[in-house]
Amino acid sequence: MLGAIIGDIAGSRFEFNNTNRTDFELFTDESTYTDDAICTVAIADAILNGKSYKNSLLEWCRKYPNPKGAYGASFARWIRSENPQPYNSYGNGSAMRVSPAGWLFDDINEALKQAEQTAIVSHNHPEGIKGAVCVAELIYKLRNGGSKDCPAPSCKAHGYTGSNGLFYEIPTMESILTRQRFDETCQVTVPQAIRCFLEANSFEETIRLAVSIGGDSDTIAAIAGSIAESYYQIPEWIKEEAVKRLPDEMKMIVRQFYNTIQNG
Repeated sequence: MLGAIIGDIAGSRFEFNNTNRTDFELFTDESTYTDDAICTVAIADAILNGKSYKNSLLEWCRKYPNPKGAYGASFARWIRSENPQPYNSYGNGSAMRVSPAGWLFDDINEALKQAEQTAIVSHNHPEGIKGAVCVAELIYKLRNGGSKDCPAPSCKAHGYTGSNGLFYEIPTMESILTRQRFDETCQVTVPQAIRCFLEANSFEETIRLAVSIGGDSDTIAAIAGSIAESYYQIPEWIKEEAVKRLPDEMKMIVRQFYNTIQNG
């Protein structure tokens, strides 16, 4: 969970002002949480406290209506709607918020089922669901001893195939850097985030690589960070810098999340 939040905060100042450097200052006075962190907290709150995913997302997003960078246009309309319905989205919002589902269930089938449920309340396009399920499955398998070289049993040399048959071709870093354009879709950003994790040798390096490739920087870093947390230790100073930038009620959900994992 903090992996996603840290990636979001570190990438927040570069979302609309991309950098191609990896030696940027990780946190500055401009670094803050955005919609990625808000929605991740909402999913954790739903699982931990027995709320529906839809109601929890609406509660948190309406409580924080103007995050840095704003909500995507379609998701913003969904938040404001009197009767919000799924809108066939394949945006990366489903993948950036799903990480708690990869941690808070002890059965892989239940984790994948819940990952799908976190998506379909808004992002019910097959690619939107695929992005969420893929990220949750990687988190689940890596935190349970999966190898970074082949985190899923059916993964291929340059791709990822989940246990439900979902497949992503993982681009090379060279091809990502050649393309470098803003894209908010799951089918582009999830494979990019996975590549950043695969290329890195630590949690911090994963975040730095994810920000440096450009595009939707905060969300790519949030997805990559959520995966990296399941494999690497997060340095304490990075945790502290991120948490101090959160409102108290978000900190409470973060604490509840880690207490549940540690005592579960």
